Amino acid sequence: MKHFWVFLSITTLFFTNSFAQKPDKLTSAELFHEIQKLNFLGTALYVAAHPDDENTSLISYLANHEKARTVYLSMTRGDGGQNLIGSELAELLGVLRTQELLAARHMDGGEQRFTRAIDFGFSKHPKETLKIWDKEKVLSDVVWAIRNIKPDVIINRFNHRTPGSTHGHHTSSAILSMEAFDLANNPDVYSDQLKWTTPWQPKRIFYNTSWWQYGSREKFAEADKSGMVMLDVGTYYPELGLSNNEIAAMARSQHLCQGFGRLTDRGSSDEYIELLKGDMPQNNNVFEGINTTWSRVEGGEAVGDILYDVEENFDFQNPSKHIPELVKAYQLLQEVEDEHWRTLKSEELKKIILAAAGLYLEASSASASATPGSQTTINIETINRSSPSVTLKQIEIIGADAKLTPNKELADNQRENFEISFKVPENISYTSPYWLNKPGTLGTYTVTDQSLIGKPETPSAFKAIFTVEIDGVEIPFGKSVVHRYSRPDRGELYEPFAILPEVTSKIDEKVLIFANADTKEVQVKIRAGKNDVSGTVALNHPSGWVVSPSSIPFSISQKGEEISIAFNVTPPNTESEGKLEPKITMGNKIYDKELVEIDYDHIPKQSVLLPSEAKVVRMDIKKSGEHIAYIMGAGDNVPESLEQIGYQVHLVDPNDIQNGDLDKYDAVVVGIRAYNVVDALKFKQPVLFDYVEKGGTMIVQYNTAGRWASQFENIAPYNVTLSRDRVTDENAEVKILAPNNSLVNFPNAITEKDFDGWVQERGLYFPSEWSSEFTPILSMKDEGETDKQGSLIVAPYGEGHYIYTGLSFFRELPVGVSGAYKLFANMLSVGKDEVKRDSNVKG
Repeated sequence: MKHFWVFLSITTLFFTNSFAQKPDKLTSAELFHEIQKLNFLGTALYVAAHPDDENTSLISYLANHEKARTVYLSMTRGDGGQNLIGSELAELLGVLRTQELLAARHMDGGEQRFTRAIDFGFSKHPKETLKIWDKEKVLSDVVWAIRNIKPDVIINRFNHRTPGSTHGHHTSSAILSMEAFDLANNPDVYSDQLKWTTPWQPKRIFYNTSWWQYGSREKFAEADKSGMVMLDVGTYYPELGLSNNEIAAMARSQHLCQGFGRLTDRGSSDEYIELLKGDMPQNNNVFEGINTTWSRVEGGEAVGDILYDVEENFDFQNPSKHIPELVKAYQLLQEVEDEHWRTLKSEELKKIILAAAGLYLEASSASASATPGSQTTINIETINRSSPSVTLKQIEIIGADAKLTPNKELADNQRENFEISFKVPENISYTSPYWLNKPGTLGTYTVTDQSLIGKPETPSAFKAIFTVEIDGVEIPFGKSVVHRYSRPDRGELYEPFAILPEVTSKIDEKVLIFANADTKEVQVKIRAGKNDVSGTVALNHPSGWVVSPSSIPFSISQKGEEISIAFNVTPPNTESEGKLEPKITMGNKIYDKELVEIDYDHIPKQSVLLPSEAKVVRMDIKKSGEHIAYIMGAGDNVPESLEQIGYQVHLVDPNDIQNGDLDKYDAVVVGIRAYNVVDALKFKQPVLFDYVEKGGTMIVQYNTAGRWASQFENIAPYNVTLSRDRVTDENAEVKILAPNNSLVNFPNAITEKDFDGWVQERGLYFPSEWSSEFTPILSMKDEGETDKQGSLIVAPYGEGHYIYTGLSFFRELPVGVSGAYKLFANMLSVGKDEVKRDSNVKG
């Protein structure tokens, strides 16, 4: 397995070089596989909308069976979804999912591209999607991808002919792909792109159909398949010891934040692709009739003559035997005029030469990060583990004025180490996802540098170019500068080398709720990006708010050290909202960025720089009760949000609760998708319902319909049927169906205005049916649809109350939507108005 991971890592080309991981170390069998791929000159582009939409079985089949260059173009980075492994949402979730996609492509042998489109949440129709995305921008990005990738075949994941039948993003991806297929070869369309690329016409475009498009496996079996190509994607690769299904499953399992870890499987498995445009292949070969040999490139036949011979006579015992031929092929390849194939195949060939020679080249920074203007040391390690003569001529750091000229022969298996020190340029850009550097719209990121559009990552700040002479031919090998280190509990580790500001700041609470006019202490955390930083920090604030003191001096001696500085913030007497923005002054510079680090074992560490700010909201909010038990589900920030308005929230492990344990709490809240992901709940339903029956309040937030274990006959004490009903328009009109119910009266009066300012959606997975014990509270709908009344339902049970809600509180509370806070406080207070009335009567 170790070798297989390494083998697939090498297939990603130079544009993803900032993916920091352990260096590639190929076995002879894996090296032979790479030579086979080197000798195939064909390209496939797979098109869909989100991370996880891609068919990893088909991508792996095309990359590893057909040996084609295979690229997945995802319209979005998955910014609008949920996160099962952490708290990242919105743009930070997009960064995480981008890296998971790259991890998947390293597994299945594909490459990754994107457009500037943002996943703004579920969309019911492509008309809405394309309007919010700004169709012309995203269409231009798809054309740009086709012109740069130059695919022979395109395969759409979704059907462009069925608008409104699935997620609007899905259908839109296919619509855009179909249009771009016809436009990419027209020089009059998006002609400004032709400064960097050339027009291109793919030969065929397909739709990756399946039985679900036909309603059942039986109907699909009877369908006319004369316009389809059938591919057995269960093929076995003896040289890898793995089947294509196993590779695909491992790739799919990289989408951990979406809970897609899965078992591998084996055996024959058919995939169908339906021809949409172009000529129909006759032999279930998507590349039939397309020249995929070296002869498709002028001057390529001489290169192919050498490389086909290497493939045919490959020496598994001594791959270095082929270095002279490989070097000769590289030399001839540089004379090929076709820049596209010359660039692609030169990179592939150089990696093969590197592996065949056992040549190890590494540039590792002494520190994980540096600041502009600082002095940095790069540790260089080189070793040649083969008999052919190899001379290290030069090492140059691209991005800095730094160069070494060792001109030293690398003797067989003798390590050579060097150091390069240089000053980081003052005007260097910080390390951060390029698509987040400027504010975007609801539907698209702002990227003005055309060369960056579509790239999965920001290029590395520094790259080491090792110029090596092999058999009299000088070959440049590029290696991104990384940071290599070790930990006693994990061993050797790699991470990207980052350029960061001298100082960053943050306010941990991204939304600060002031339920009254009392002053709160707000902590600003300041982190040093280098040793010995000092200055002053101030807190910009909205009009009508008071912050004291006006500024505070600070000094930090050690790089990476973080200190907290407290300001007193007093809100106005009336409702108000705005932003608090820390501003750090050091000399004549002002620093206003927050550093967010996304660090999981399955992806490289990500450094994200965002504006340092927190939203402040002054609202008049009343509440009843104090202690809340919270059972976490798929992960959300609702507990922290409830603490903002004065509740004491206790995270409860359902494994530990027994009868009576919950009696001390005023309410029990079940987090989003808890019944989908927390197995222990199937044993604890009687305990939870007993708590409600004795007078407690239980609030269950949304769960995905039909995705829990069979032990859950019902998640409520009465019958409730969850559906896929949702209202995606966050501005959809909301009607109050039960104006006298306490949920809209106590302790806060809820009106339609409390649904102003909601984000992304109203809610999702509403119940479609419920027993008569339940009272529906609200009605809402998307344009052109019937009213949905299941967003919030409540029922008495024994002495207590059970509430199910599909409203997206997990999105609204963390961004400070006042009405959402008031409504949630009312849910937590249900029944308390009766207690209050009773006590008044008794008094």
